[in-house]
Amino acid sequence: MSWYISLRELEVFLGIVDEGTVTAAADRAGMTQSAASQALLSLEKGLSTPLFDRIGRKLLLNAQGHVFLPRARTLVDQAQELQRLFTDDAGIFLRLGASTTIGNHLLPALLARFRQAHPRASIQLMVGNTADVVEAVTQLRIDAGFVEGPSHHPELLMTPWQADRMCVFAAADHALARGPVSLPELARAPWVLREPGSGTREEVERLLLPHLGRLEAVMELGQSEAIKQLVAAGMGISCLSRHVIAEWLEQGRLVELRSPLPQLERSLYRIQHKDKPGSRAMMLFDALLRAHFVSGA
Repeated sequence: MSWYISLRELEVFLGIVDEGTVTAAADRAGMTQSAASQALLSLEKGLSTPLFDRIGRKLLLNAQGHVFLPRARTLVDQAQELQRLFTDDAGIFLRLGASTTIGNHLLPALLARFRQAHPRASIQLMVGNTADVVEAVTQLRIDAGFVEGPSHHPELLMTPWQADRMCVFAAADHALARGPVSLPELARAPWVLREPGSGTREEVERLLLPHLGRLEAVMELGQSEAIKQLVAAGMGISCLSRHVIAEWLEQGRLVELRSPLPQLERSLYRIQHKDKPGSRAMMLFDALLRAHFVSGA
């Protein structure tokens, strides 16, 4: 007898992956728990393989489930695009993730331009640290991510997106702001840094440690905006993207420290899952990115 995978079975499978339990997946799909459990059993029976390891009440995605996940996510996304063809701007539904500097300072203007070109498009932007964005892309919860540090995850395709200049800075009245600063002085100074796991932290260490040997962190924070505020208040010195501090440099609240350090520059990266084909929305957004950076707008 022929057996066909149903979209409902795929939705339950993805719901369990995203939510962690059958109960939560059933709530998301508007089903009873028993109906969701039956849908999962039917799917696994039809595939002739379990997709999860059962450990007590927990369902953990197994090796077969990891292979199945990107295909299932793609099929459900394509079905949803078909539904939206007649309900919004030609089915354009853009889901992006970005690490904090990119999400707060670079993407908003681009997303505004995208919305102007496609006024009925649906847009979602998840902002977190690089590790959060990498996880969302590997789990196919978003179409693509824009991150501040390289990722070597085997399921991801990573391409340089643009260069970003980094800046070592302090409050205008900080002792180190009075004149040229030596490398030993920078090494001894108190630093306010991003948290471990963020792309900015990894890139700051990659750029500075070869010259300074160490960074004396007095505080680690999850937001670049908070670091900017603390440095301006005299807590210490830091290194962030010039995009983050440009306005306060112009206002004189912060100053770039003069030192023997070379120009500090990093690459920003675009990441996507290697098994997920580009959606129409993503192709349109990529075209906007190319036009933006070719024109220098």
